[in-house]
Amino acid sequence: MNHRRVVLSESELPAKWYNLQADLPEPLPPVLHPTTMKPVGPADLAPLFAMELLKQEMSQERWIEIPDDVRNVLSMWRPTPLVRARNLERALGTPARIYYKDESHSPPGSHKPNTAVPQAYYNKIEGIHRLTTETGAGQWGCALAFACKQFDLQCKVYMVKVSYQQKPYRRSMMQLWGGEVTASPSTETESGRSILAEDPLTPGSLGTAISEAVEAAVHDEGVHYSLGSVLNHVMLHQTVIGLEVERQIQEFGDYPNVLVGCCGGGSNFAGLAFPFIRHKIAGKDLRFVAVEPCSCPTMSRGEFRYDWGDTTKLTPLIKMFTLGHSFVPPGIHAGGLRYHGLSPMVSFSLKLGLVEAAACHQLECFEAARLFAETEGIIPAPETSHAIRAAIVEAQRCKEQNKEECIVFSFSGHGLCDMSAYDRYLSGDLEDYEYPQDKISAAIAKLPDIE
Repeated sequence: MNHRRVVLSESELPAKWYNLQADLPEPLPPVLHPTTMKPVGPADLAPLFAMELLKQEMSQERWIEIPDDVRNVLSMWRPTPLVRARNLERALGTPARIYYKDESHSPPGSHKPNTAVPQAYYNKIEGIHRLTTETGAGQWGCALAFACKQFDLQCKVYMVKVSYQQKPYRRSMMQLWGGEVTASPSTETESGRSILAEDPLTPGSLGTAISEAVEAAVHDEGVHYSLGSVLNHVMLHQTVIGLEVERQIQEFGDYPNVLVGCCGGGSNFAGLAFPFIRHKIAGKDLRFVAVEPCSCPTMSRGEFRYDWGDTTKLTPLIKMFTLGHSFVPPGIHAGGLRYHGLSPMVSFSLKLGLVEAAACHQLECFEAARLFAETEGIIPAPETSHAIRAAIVEAQRCKEQNKEECIVFSFSGHGLCDMSAYDRYLSGDLEDYEYPQDKISAAIAKLPDIE
């Protein structure tokens, strides 16, 4: 077929989320209480999360129904297009067929509202009036501010300081949707004050911002915390991406050989990959490539260990690939990929050999973004550029091997609020950064000794 895109009708928006936990060959390692070191139950996390989200977090059910009120909001932009990148294929001279799932169509411009909307909904029906959260590049903060506005909730966002400074327009987007935004670390919380006392010039990190958001939530009965990645229920909500791709790729008369997604906490990659991983588990020959920055190499150079999800050890302990909760990555422009840990479900899939890890440097990613903008017309977010770079590497491999493979990647968001990063790239001011091993080793040495 020669058509360029497939767009499903609103009636074809998935009615259920897919839960990979039902099909993993082994159960996930338990999440541990930070004080007792025993497996946590719903009651332990109830001060932070809506009970329905906790049930989803621990559910072994394969399919979980999406509430009508959630589908109604998602239908503002979903289903999103699956696009054949024909111009990119021609520019690369590859026999590979390249497709991208375009998640930039949401109001905030990324995949993040796929989970922000149900999280806001479940908190609203439980009587919560305010959500706190962290954000790196601002994509998640924008998504939660938007979702909270749909359900008349207040929203407080702790934004990593370096991104707060780099991306003022995402901050403005949050404020337009009624969100209150504070640069992290801040003086508003004990966590923030303690970190600033140690390093007044710190650029901040997602781990630090999480500490502040959690602390701000636990002191008020009407406030809950909301996380945009890592947790099982977040991975669950994002599977609308891959479930739509399953239908759309059939309309192209094609089927993936390789699926690619950028990976910070893991939600965008999981959303595309998890519905297809169930087919790999059942025997289908598929590859899954999760791409991260060389400057924050959680999968490539981290260890599969128990660790806290935040810097000041307020969260439960999760077994995941981690660089250590004290790890502070450099201020690269792909702020959404600057997290020390990784979703336990993505981590476990990587550990089991179901998923591959790849790491890219900042400059080669911006070069890939430029080629994509020239050929396909859309300016990608810096995070998205990692997936584009990895897809190009796969397409070049197909050219070298003369293989006509099908490559699908997730276009996780546009870069219209990231033009300052492109200004620096075009002026030659950006540079690559590979994190020193001694600093990674020092952070990992602080991990708890738990099997």
